[in-house]
Amino acid sequence: MAPGDKKATISDVAKLAKVGKTSVSRYLNGEFAILSENMQHKIAAAIESLNYQPSQIARSMKCGRTRLVALVFADINNPYSIDVMQGIEAASQEHDYTLLVFNTNNQIERECKILRLLRSYQVEGVIIHALRTHDDNFKQFSLPTVSVDRQIYDLPCDVVGLDNVQAATEVTHYLLNSGFEAMLFITETMDDIQPRQKRIETFKQIIALNQPCIGEVAELHDSKNAQEVDRIIAAFCARNRGMRKAIISVNGAVTLNISLSLKRLKLEWGKDIGLLGFDDPVWASVVGVGISTLKQPTFQIGYKAFTLLYQRMNGERSDFQTVLYPGELIIRESTE
Repeated sequence: MAPGDKKATISDVAKLAKVGKTSVSRYLNGEFAILSENMQHKIAAAIESLNYQPSQIARSMKCGRTRLVALVFADINNPYSIDVMQGIEAASQEHDYTLLVFNTNNQIERECKILRLLRSYQVEGVIIHALRTHDDNFKQFSLPTVSVDRQIYDLPCDVVGLDNVQAATEVTHYLLNSGFEAMLFITETMDDIQPRQKRIETFKQIIALNQPCIGEVAELHDSKNAQEVDRIIAAFCARNRGMRKAIISVNGAVTLNISLSLKRLKLEWGKDIGLLGFDDPVWASVVGVGISTLKQPTFQIGYKAFTLLYQRMNGERSDFQTVLYPGELIIRESTE
């Protein structure tokens, strides 16, 4: 078939090989035992001559397995999402699955629409980083599902993520033991976001047991609002003048906005104030004197998420698991 011609079909192969379409289909499905050696050679020659490429989706749907998995993220631009996806992709390649990636862009209506569409995409399972813990979007959702980072109420599924209690405990005790007398934990909205709630609750509990250390929490209405971040940090510094102060950030995006705010306020982390953030973006090791972080095992989380989903898609019926991994505290000069 000439390069400009239309794509070859299974009928073209059968015609050139002078065999039936059923014989070609059997050849493509590896059923060589019921085909004569001569017929196999003729079909192979015809496929090569026509440069025939079978439709993998059509073949998969015919046998009831598409080997497609949907990956739904609340915010694909978040470095956390990208890092987790690398682990998922590595595991999916080992099992010969293809990922369909969806971004809800932090919009609940878009998440709802994507979940409705998944059936039409013939996916075998779903890995989701949902927007909220309590969500009507998941009522009567029946596809095999693994949730990353949070438990979704009313959705029976496996959950994989960070052990937020362990991580927040390690972070808070480290700052206490380092001599910080006043701490400000800055978070994005905690409204039905389980990981953020766990980190803040743990922080408050530890501070309550370690008086007279001061522990404050500031919830941002808009983490990109520079004036709001500046106002919160400036007020914290004014209230605790003369004390050794530190800021804890709930995630990498907030850490970046805090570091920009400190620059605007002419405060140096590691000198005027301590700074420690959850997540470990690449730039945290190179800006200023470096920023201490709580690194999440994102690759491991992603890899485990797909492994659990693979087992469910292939008939696993055991009790659902919640797999939590410890974080790694990386100390840099911002808290020394």
